[in-house]
Parts: sequence; C-alpha cells; structure tokens
Amino acid sequence: MVFLPYLLLLFLVIVCGLVLVRILLYRTGLVYIVKKWWRAFEDCFHVYQTFKVPEFNDAMQENQLYRRVGDYLNSLQSVEDSDFTNLVASKRPGEIVLKLDRNQRIEDFFLGAKLVWLNEERGERNASRSFVLKIRKADKRRILRPYLNHIHAVADEVEQRKRDLKLYMNLGGGNLCDRGGGRWRSAPFAHPSTFETITMEADLKSKVKSDLENFVKAKQYYHRLGRVWKRSYLLYGPSGTGKTSFVAAMANFLGYDVYDLDLSRVTDDSDLKMLLLQTTNRSVIVIEDLDRFLIAKLTAVSLSGVLNFMDGLLNSCCTEERIMVFTTNGKDDIDPAILRPGRVDVHIHFPLCDFVAFKNLANSYLGLKEHKLFPQVEEIFQSGSSLSPAEIGELMMANRNSPSRAIKSVISALQTDGDGRGVGKIGRRLCDNGPMSFSEEPGSPAGAFFDGVHPVKDIRKLYGFLRVKSNRKQAFDAGSGQKSG
Repeated sequence: MVFLPYLLLLFLVIVCGLVLVRILLYRTGLVYIVKKWWRAFEDCFHVYQTFKVPEFNDAMQENQLYRRVGDYLNSLQSVEDSDFTNLVASKRPGEIVLKLDRNQRIEDFFLGAKLVWLNEERGERNASRSFVLKIRKADKRRILRPYLNHIHAVADEVEQRKRDLKLYMNLGGGNLCDRGGGRWRSAPFAHPSTFETITMEADLKSKVKSDLENFVKAKQYYHRLGRVWKRSYLLYGPSGTGKTSFVAAMANFLGYDVYDLDLSRVTDDSDLKMLLLQTTNRSVIVIEDLDRFLIAKLTAVSLSGVLNFMDGLLNSCCTEERIMVFTTNGKDDIDPAILRPGRVDVHIHFPLCDFVAFKNLANSYLGLKEHKLFPQVEEIFQSGSSLSPAEIGELMMANRNSPSRAIKSVISALQTDGDGRGVGKIGRRLCDNGPMSFSEEPGSPAGAFFDGVHPVKDIRKLYGFLRVKSNRKQAFDAGSGQKSG
C-alpha cells in the first residue's frame, strides 16, 4: 500500500512521456526521420529488382513510356500527400497540377504489393532523366505485367482529360479529300456547357451521366456480347429546348471531340461512308435536324445511306468508342427503321418549359429560389401556356439586373407568345433497354422514351374549352333574341 502512490505517479509519467513522444513525432520533422529509418530497416529483409524508364532511347528518340509513367505518377494520391512536391500551372486557365521534384521518391501500392518510384535526374540541365522502379523480386512475376497495363490505362485517362477538345466540321464535296488533310476541318471546342449548367430534371441528368460512365467502362462487356462499342442517342423536341447544349455537355463530361456532320455537304452515300471512316475514336458524332434533311430532301444521301451510317458494316468496323447523336424537332415523321434498337439506343425528349424548369432557370439566371410572382407564373403554366427554355432564358438575361422585371417579362411573353404552346406537353422519363438497362415501363420499346400525357390537366383544359364555347353560344342566342324582339 505504501508503494501504490509511487506506482500511480510512475504510470502517469510514462503516459505523459508517450503523449509527448507522439506530439514530437507528428508535429515535428521527427516523423519523417523515423519513417525514413523504418523503410531502410525494412529494405534489409527484402531483395529488390530495379527497372529504369529513360526519357530517350539509345537512338535519342523520345521514350513514350516515360511520358506515360510521368502522367501516372503525377496523378497518384501519394504525390499530394508527400512532404514536398511542385505546383505547376496547366495549359488550361486557372488549373494547377502537381509535378514530382528532382530525385523525389514516392510509393505506390498495387494488388497488395508495395512499389517505389524515383524521379531520377542527373546533370545541371536535365541532361539525363528517368523514372526508376523498385519492386520486390517476390512480387515481380505476379504483378509486373498487370501493373504496367494499369499504368497505361490510367495514363490514357489522364491524357484524355488534359488534352484540348476539338470541334470537327465536314467540308463540301468534290476532290477535297485528294488535296490532303481529309474532309474534316477542326477548331478548338470551347463550349462552356456542362451537366451542372444545363436545365434538366435531376433524376434524368443523373441517369444520363451514369449511362455515359458505364459506356466508357464497358469495352470488354460489349465485345463479349459481340457488339460494337458505341452508343447512340436521339434528342427530339422543339427548337430552343437545349439539345445542342446537351451535346456539348456530353462532350465535356466525357472529354470527347465533336464531329458536327452537315448532311447538306455530303455528295452521296459513299461520301458519307468516307466521312465516317475519317473520324477518330473517343468522339461524339452529331447530325442535327435529321428530320429536316430527310423529309425536305435537303441532302443527296438516301435513307439507305443513313441506315448504313448508323449500323452498317463500315459502322461496325470503324466506330469503336464513339457516341452518335441525332437531333430532331419531332420523331413522328421519321422512318421507324431509323428508330429501331441498335440504331438508336436512347431516346431523350426535350419539351417546352414547365413550372419546375422555369424555377431552375430563375435560379440559374437570376439567383431566385422563391418570388412573390411565382404563383402567378405557375398558374399560367397550368393553363397550357409555355415557351422554350431559350426564350425564357433570353428574357431573364436581358433583365437580370431586375429580377421582378425579368419575371414580369416572362409572364407577358407567356400570355402572348406562349398561349397554347404547352398543350400536350410530354413528361420526361428515362427507360433504356440497351446494354445498361434501367427500364421504368414494362413492355416499352427499346431506348429511352419520355412519353406520357397528363390526363388530369388535359381534361381540365377540355372542360375549360367547352365551357368557354358554351358561354359564347348563350351570349349569341341572347343577342339574337333581343334583335328579333
């Protein structure tokens, strides 16, 4: 009992000492020294094999693997968590990237094995640069080849994200392809539209993004099914409803180039095949206003040529990793052969504005989530009036300094120009029976459809129309009676 206070005091001293050591290790540079000593001690019990990736080969040609390994290493989380690294401005405005420092050492883990990389640079002017990989001999046979394939895959993704996107446009016919450079001409693709900026139902937007993400990862899945690794979308709806902005958002989301195919500049079916042959993978191929070209005969391309373009033999051989998008104002007049599954996988309807879309636009353009005039706007929408998102957005942009004036201008436009334009509006509902299936309507055709009228609203509109007609007839009869009397 006499020694109990001393034991308690000794215990408290030990605990305080451990806490102090922990603070010294994690709040000072001692933790770096301890980790360094521990790695050196651990290395004594393993045999390592070293692989060097030089910047240039013996013929002084650039080693492509060196660049890809650099992209991979700079994307690792361990670079951000390291004790020091370089911050470098990217080519894109406002973007900063991390770069390894000279002779910096970082660790990576793959399939349970630890790998060590060294950014080796010798010479004052970087005369000799290389990446050095240290791997345990016990792990080499098991993970080396899968690890190198993993580096290639990640480097492809990094390169795709950081490269500048391009917009390609087809030139006129003739012998332009014989003059060099092919039929496509490119310009920087700098459209600012993203899935965050476009006005669309959150649920639909989420499903489209998920569909695109699944497509990017589904190469082996498509090949296992014996199908071409491509995805096709039909965007239909009135002008000004956001179809073009949606295409730009898809391209920016995927990091794909855009090929804007103008059918009026295509001379014949063979010319259309040649244009398809000259496109590259990781691209979005767009044909806008398909119905206008086919119905009004504004192109020399036949219906058979369009069908072969969508899923013919050449399409099957030369459209790997591509998104094909067709836009129309309506699909009622389009040949059903174009819309069948396999040619069009996803159907997306872009309707005129409803009140929910109006509120989203007001939040984006004016920063308004609520306003005293919103109930009046909602009442007008319920009466069947509507405008396109582009029309409403332009009114809000022109009056963005006065939100009340902007909403009043929208109300005025709905009461005049928008009268009756919302009748029979179609709701938006995604049901896709393609490889990535999320069907919502059993028995619906393949593709993503957004059909389904609002019966209650239509009955109310019909009742209002009949009531107005009846009142007009009564007034006419009363007038006639007075006149005859």
